[in-house]
Order: sequence, then structure tokens, then C-alpha cells
Amino acid sequence: MPDTPYHAASLFLASLDEDWRRLVEATGPCLLLPKPTRDPYEALVRAIAYQQLHTKAGDAILGRLLALFPAQTFPRPEQVLATDATQLRSCGFSASKITTLHGIAQAALDGLVPDYPTALAMNEESLIERLTALRGVGRWTVEMLLIYSLERPDILPADDFGVREGYRRLKGLEQQPNRRQMTQIGLAWSPYRTVAAWYLWRVPGRKTA
Repeated sequence: MPDTPYHAASLFLASLDEDWRRLVEATGPCLLLPKPTRDPYEALVRAIAYQQLHTKAGDAILGRLLALFPAQTFPRPEQVLATDATQLRSCGFSASKITTLHGIAQAALDGLVPDYPTALAMNEESLIERLTALRGVGRWTVEMLLIYSLERPDILPADDFGVREGYRRLKGLEQQPNRRQMTQIGLAWSPYRTVAAWYLWRVPGRKTA
């Protein structure tokens, strides 16, 4: 297996048991691509676009949102707040997601959504507690921020359908583990739970959420 930034994590997971070894060998090196240039505000808005949707649907909604602001790479909080709800609905956001977007934008202006250096210095649970106080922002949404923007190596989104379904298929179980069971099982994958989640998302034959 080629040396990658996640090489040690892949080796660790492959050493756990035969199921993990086969999964890691079949999948190849972890190709997780974080986006550390994204501040928490942008990461949260992007995560809301994808909440409870297939990737292609989320891509389309996000693309339409960005198209409203062609002069810049991503709309600032004050621009989101100033955008008419009808325009946001035309992007594909539901009424509840529009309310969440406005709440995130206002919280960013108020400083409740921290800037990147502040978020980087916070521990995971403190950041989760702070941001899940926002309407429509759940633990999964903040975990995506922790994985993809803050590059935390030991995050297991135990609520994630793909993680639980991937584990069910990996182990040939009849039922998915619930969140509490998944959290307990995942302790054995620390300190590489982020990479473990990446591999579970790629278990062959896994159904998508």
C-alpha cells in the first residue's frame, strides 16, 4: 500500500481483524480530501445543503446557491441573510433549511460560529455543544465540519447511516448497530476513527442513505 497521509491509520485498521484487512486491501489507500481552507461558517452552510440528501442532489443545490453570487467563491453571512427566501427555495432548500441557513449566518456575524483559528483550538465536544445550539444543526453536521475542515483524525459519526450500514455489511449482521452500539464498537478504532468512517462509507454493496 503506497505511503499516504493516512498510511498508519490504514495499517492499523487492517491489523484489527480479517474483515478489516480485506476491506482496506480491496479499497486501497485512504483518499480522504479535507478542505482546511473552509471556515466553520462555510462548512456548516455546505453541510446543510447535503443534509438527508444524496450527494448529487446536494451538489445541485449548492451549485445553484453559489450561482446566485458569481462574483465570489462563497456568499458571506450578510449576503445569505439578505437573500430572499424565494431565491433560496429556488436553489432547492426547504423552508426549515432556509431558517437554519439564516440562523447560521446570523450566528457567524454574532461570533457564535467561531472563525477558523478559534474552532481549531477548541476540543470536539465543546465545538459540538456550541454549534448544535443552533436550530437545525445536529451532531452529524458538526462532525462533518470536524472531519473535512478541521482535519480531526479521530471522529466517528455514529449517527451516520453509511457508517452503520457499512459496518453491518462488513460484519454480515442482520441489523445495523444503533448509535450507542456504534460508538462503543468504534472505540477499538481510536485514534483513527475518521479513517475508519471513510472506509466504512466504501464497503462494497453498501446502500446509500
